[in-house]
Amino acid sequence: MHITRQGTRPTNPGPADYFTGEVRMEPLVEAPEPARVRALRVTFQPGARTAWHTHPLGQTLIVTDGMGWAQRENGPVEEIRPGDVVWIPPGEKHWHGASATEAMTHIAIQEAENGHHVDWLEQVSDDDYRK
Repeated sequence: MHITRQGTRPTNPGPADYFTGEVRMEPLVEAPEPARVRALRVTFQPGARTAWHTHPLGQTLIVTDGMGWAQRENGPVEEIRPGDVVWIPPGEKHWHGASATEAMTHIAIQEAENGHHVDWLEQVSDDDYRK
């Protein structure tokens, strides 16, 4: 058993190659092999969002604070709020982030396939974000 105390995990800015706006990421779970799970607490300031991306084994988002938006390719932008749980199937192109006016925090959980969690794609344009 390993206990990591609150306040001892580093938080890092979301890399500009994969995020637009101010994003903070806090690793929660980095399970060693043979486990494959990874979980992060991600906080998006208003207007901040991920780039389009996919996950080889899917992703679960658990919204904990604020209000955000999520969209799958060719689908509508959907509002997400605290208590909402979002399942993104393997390989589904999507993005998620804060709304234009309110910050949002979620826990993102995904599994690795051969050590690989995510495939990053192009940035979400301002026009697509505002739809």
